[in-house]
Amino acid sequence: MEDMAAGNHCTVTEFFLAGLSEKPELQLPLFLLFTGIYLITVVGNLGMITLIGLSSHLHTPMYFFLSSLSFIDFCQSTVVTPKMLVSFLTEKNIISYLGCMAQLYFFIIFGAAECYTLAAMAYDRYVAICNPLLYTVVMSYQVYSSLISGVYIYAVFCASVHTGVLTRIQFCKLDVINHYFCDILPLLKLACSNTYIDEMLILFFGTLNIFAPTLIIITSYIFIIASIFHIRSREGRSKAFSTCSSHMSAVAIFYGSAAFMYLQPSRVNSMDQGKVSSVFYTTVVPMLNPLIYSLRNKDVTVALKKILERKNFMGSEVT
Repeated sequence: MEDMAAGNHCTVTEFFLAGLSEKPELQLPLFLLFTGIYLITVVGNLGMITLIGLSSHLHTPMYFFLSSLSFIDFCQSTVVTPKMLVSFLTEKNIISYLGCMAQLYFFIIFGAAECYTLAAMAYDRYVAICNPLLYTVVMSYQVYSSLISGVYIYAVFCASVHTGVLTRIQFCKLDVINHYFCDILPLLKLACSNTYIDEMLILFFGTLNIFAPTLIIITSYIFIIASIFHIRSREGRSKAFSTCSSHMSAVAIFYGSAAFMYLQPSRVNSMDQGKVSSVFYTTVVPMLNPLIYSLRNKDVTVALKKILERKNFMGSEVT
């Protein structure tokens, strides 16, 4: 586990992940629960991406953002959940140092990408409802593809800075991470060198990645709600509300749990409370997003019916 390195420092080459719960009687029920959640997440998000790809009438900026969100949710869940499931089946869930850094790197990428994709979706809804006549001009292919590219470029930058600074830290305390995946806060608790820069970076990026998108979302929705009240027809108002309510549900769950985890002072932050809030944005939100958007969205249900009818029609033709 620990090797003597140059300069009388001991470096950890692998970590143990403590997991979500250490109670033996909970291991199997939790394994079955999270296996179910992961399967629904994979089917839901890959299904949403496939549906949007196959349905030509869903080839609009709104659904381009939604397919990107589904891709992020699928990746985020895949980065965290399979390793978490192992901890329910084994006494000691070992992860190598490099594996831990890789998991953290991709976790930060998809976490930051989700923050800004939700903000881009709010801006898209603002343009659609407040400036419908200019929508095709303002949200052109160049604009929405640039927005998504910018989200991923920034997310990779954010992850590279965090992980790059973290690799300078010496880990020579206990090598048990009190979490079910390699997150930055429980990792820092194992450090025996100065973590001041890392803590400042967490505060800076944590604040930026939660407050900047939240500000964009709140501002967009203030204008959206004002515009909705000016819509004369009840049908028009309810349609505008239904497209926005699903997005607001996703935003509230994701930002609420992320803020609870990262914006508490380290003295107050209990890792066990943190695990519960982490479960929300790493496993529950990726499962809920496709359900929220498909159940609350007529376009998606119509597209799904069309594809199923097309399959049935082709099947009956073959027979």
